[in-house]
Amino acid sequence: MSEKKNIARAAGILGSATMLSRIMGMVRDIVVSRLFGAGLATDAFFAAFQIPNMLRRFFAEGALTAAFVPTFSATLRQGGDEKARELANICFTLLTIIMASITLVGILFSPVIVGLMFPGFKAVPGKFELAILLNRLMFPYIFFISLVALCMGILNTLRHFFTPAISTVFLNIAMILSALCLRGFFKAPITALAVGVLIGGFLQLIMQLPVLWNKGFPLKPDFNFSSSEVRTIALLMLPSVFGVGVYYLNITVSAILASLLPQGSVSYLYYAQRLFEFPQGIFTASVAQAVLPSMSRQAADGNMGGLKESLSFGMRLMLFITIPAMAGLMVCSTPIFSLIFMGGAFSFDTVVNSASALLYYSMGLPFVALTRVLAPVFYALKDTKTPVYTALMAFVVNFCLSLALMGPLKHGGLALATTLSSICNMLMLLWYLRRKIGSFGGKNIMVTGLKSSAASIPMAAAVWYGCSLVDWSQAGHKLLKGSVLGCSIVCGAAIYMLAAKLLRSEEALEAASLLRRKLRR
Repeated sequence: MSEKKNIARAAGILGSATMLSRIMGMVRDIVVSRLFGAGLATDAFFAAFQIPNMLRRFFAEGALTAAFVPTFSATLRQGGDEKARELANICFTLLTIIMASITLVGILFSPVIVGLMFPGFKAVPGKFELAILLNRLMFPYIFFISLVALCMGILNTLRHFFTPAISTVFLNIAMILSALCLRGFFKAPITALAVGVLIGGFLQLIMQLPVLWNKGFPLKPDFNFSSSEVRTIALLMLPSVFGVGVYYLNITVSAILASLLPQGSVSYLYYAQRLFEFPQGIFTASVAQAVLPSMSRQAADGNMGGLKESLSFGMRLMLFITIPAMAGLMVCSTPIFSLIFMGGAFSFDTVVNSASALLYYSMGLPFVALTRVLAPVFYALKDTKTPVYTALMAFVVNFCLSLALMGPLKHGGLALATTLSSICNMLMLLWYLRRKIGSFGGKNIMVTGLKSSAASIPMAAAVWYGCSLVDWSQAGHKLLKGSVLGCSIVCGAAIYMLAAKLLRSEEALEAASLLRRKLRR
């Protein structure tokens, strides 16, 4: 099977599993919004959850994956299963010790951490104390999810993608059941959500272990920390923390600054980010996770031509998917919030405020997606400096723009600053990579972007017209709203695919061919 087909197949598996997970995540957010709305309790929860979640994105799914997968892939190809098994056990043992220590420190110093990150909470009686309690309860989540990320790296390299992707379903189920069944047992009902996070993290880890055993990689203690491969991972991982995680660092900075804005601002950004992560989680993360093992193998083999081809294909696939997703989110931001969240404690004012943040976040979707493909290439090529430099520049841009825009645009300005800094980071990575490895199909990538943009225009117009037929400010009417929005999206997707095919988009033709083969089967 060609590397292109391997990437497309892996992305399809990851996308399907992640879609189920994201749907359950959406159900979870609906439950949370209906039960708790947007206010003191949700601000405290989302802020407290932001801290272990930030560490997860930086260390677990960001730096650890970017550093571990290329090294593990090279060890597997050059040293065989036994050497790779030894590396996996050493990393599992070392990571367990490190994350247990970080978890303990995080629990002990929660008042300091919350105080530094969310200083605005101290001005509201009870808000700061609640955030500390919730943060202490949820901090062990980073321990479980870091080990899950290591397992995911091993399984993805072995071309098993389904279990790691589907495991987040159990996090969402645990949070939903905890919110519904346990909230009456706590003085602050939202504490039940924190308990659900802890249970969900444990379940995610337990799911990975039998699959690893079946693949011939049963994890067990190994204290040979002097291994050269471990040193390689450490040297790659330290700069990767910043290089891969800058987007999530910017999100965290937005949450910190939002704590200084009117109450509810942290929640507006959270709800918008959750919807923004729906296409990002299904498509962006799926393609990025699928293409990384392929590029790592090619880099280890010195196959620069194959690496360039995989990179170009991954970027074109990203643009083909994320440009229409961006247009759809921009057009449907208010209808989506009205349909999914409006009701109970979630008013139309909350819908409007959350939708404005989603509008600004959506503009950056293709650029965030491309960064997820570009940054790991540098680590696969053992270049740790360039992504750190570009990330630092992007962080400075985000911070300055956030301070400038949060005054006139409030929380919307923070979302817009994140988008603009993402564009900056992607452009710098693109420029430096072009200088480093030469051309990798830039003309074809640009053509795909232009064709996808052109095909998205009639799609967005059709979706906008369909959504204009309903008054989204009115509560209820879920069946009508759902039917109109669903039909508009389906028609829009069909128009996009037709327009892309008429424009002879290579990705549209491949998708049509794949669909025909599936239907024949």
